[in-house]
Amino acid sequence: MAGDATLTFTDDAFDADVLQSDQPVLVDFWAEWCGPCKMLTPTIEELAGDFAGRAKVGKMNIDDHREVAAKHQIMSIPTVLLFKNGEVAKKFVGLQPKEQYAEAIEELL
Repeated sequence: MAGDATLTFTDDAFDADVLQSDQPVLVDFWAEWCGPCKMLTPTIEELAGDFAGRAKVGKMNIDDHREVAAKHQIMSIPTVLLFKNGEVAKKFVGLQPKEQYAEAIEELL
């Protein structure tokens, strides 16, 4: 199943899992109460499967993990940030087609 590759990011492990990663990392900032976030979940899961072994793809619940969301000034969700070498390489706010995320990841590989 595609969902198996989707990671869960936390405030505590964010530096190790995302900022120090040698692969590009896609982080979907979401919340349980956010309808569009739930619509994005299958896309994130597909991307995680598509890029398994080449890029990390995961989700971060902003209600449970506020520190990183605040640091990156996440004002509306869903917001998807793409990290490369510890820096934000790309930012998407709102729902986007899967292709846009996939192209952005490919550019960073």
